[in-house]
Amino acid sequence: MTASLGRRVAAEALGTGLLVAVVVGSGIQATELSHDVGVQLLANSLATVFGLGVLITLFGPVSGAHFNPAVTLAVWFAGRRTGTGPSLREVAAYVPAQIAGAIGGAVLADAMFGAPLVRFSGHDRSAGHLLLGEVVATGALILLVLGLERAGRASLAPVAVASYIGAAYWFTSSTSFANPAVTVGRAFTDTFAGIAPASVTPFVGAQLVGAVLGLAAVAVVYGRHAPTRADGIAVPHGASAPGPGLQPEAELASP
Repeated sequence: MTASLGRRVAAEALGTGLLVAVVVGSGIQATELSHDVGVQLLANSLATVFGLGVLITLFGPVSGAHFNPAVTLAVWFAGRRTGTGPSLREVAAYVPAQIAGAIGGAVLADAMFGAPLVRFSGHDRSAGHLLLGEVVATGALILLVLGLERAGRASLAPVAVASYIGAAYWFTSSTSFANPAVTVGRAFTDTFAGIAPASVTPFVGAQLVGAVLGLAAVAVVYGRHAPTRADGIAVPHGASAPGPGLQPEAELASP
């Protein structure tokens, strides 16, 4: 049974908020337990991998578990002709919910560790090589997200997407934000996972460029058109799958 738009929007807001709470909270915990930056990043990335996998599994059947405006826009664009993606009305509801949830998640993490609830980050991330890292991280995420759907492997999203994000923490110079909503949320915490407000716009711009390149890569590898629901690969958000092993469309996310 398809979830109402209100329930799907609530799932996106709550899921994105919990994701940011995991990212920021584990970063704070890591810096309190160790002064070794490598150990801090390892702890932060492992917590994010486990948390993201759980959240996709939990919220995927309701909203698709995007937690990411870049993913929402990419899934809409790829499925706009065949009706396999969200509608523009859903996009317009999802994106603000994701951003609000991300900000709330950062505030919650700060509150749990006794930090100021809102203190804008001073962590400058405006260097060109970091922006390139965001282009790569987001482009590969979109290729994974849509590739799983095109290949009929959306049920693997909790493991595949979480594993990719864990790897991207380490192989990208930016530590793979790959998510405009999470980027905005992380500006509200002056902690290990924070990003200076002045760096947010360039980061988001790089992420959107990466999303476009990811869509182009999907078209090259899988063809230009998304499968129809009749192909048995995708079903509406929150609907029951039509056959064994099929999952709701695009159980997909990133920090």
